[in-house]
Amino acid sequence: EVHFAVSGGGSVQTGGSLALTCLASGFTFEDSGMRWYRQAPGTECELVSSIDNGGRTYYPDSVKGRFTISQDNAKNTVYLQMNSLKPDDTAVYYCAAGFLPSISACSGLWGQGTQVTVST
Repeated sequence: EVHFAVSGGGSVQTGGSLALTCLASGFTFEDSGMRWYRQAPGTECELVSSIDNGGRTYYPDSVKGRFTISQDNAKNTVYLQMNSLKPDDTAVYYCAAGFLPSISACSGLWGQGTQVTVST
């Protein structure tokens, strides 16, 4: 059964940093790309970063230059380093494998997300 255990959220002030960790299980991690998503109240689930099985990364403009995704295949773990955080980054953050449908990424179906709150 696919599962993602996400940790590392918290509350910081504008300009602060947080590092999220996602421990994946139930599939062959090194063969799969991984993605980080977030969802703020009243908004749609948003892709904030991805990494494919070749190490290529993607970031939307909203987080480019501030967020960094990385992974450790030996630990079945993907990370999201978030710097220069802004109040607009406040959301529940989830991770999921790339082969899973994005529409369900923020549903909690494969594991709980972690709350990130950025205050002014």
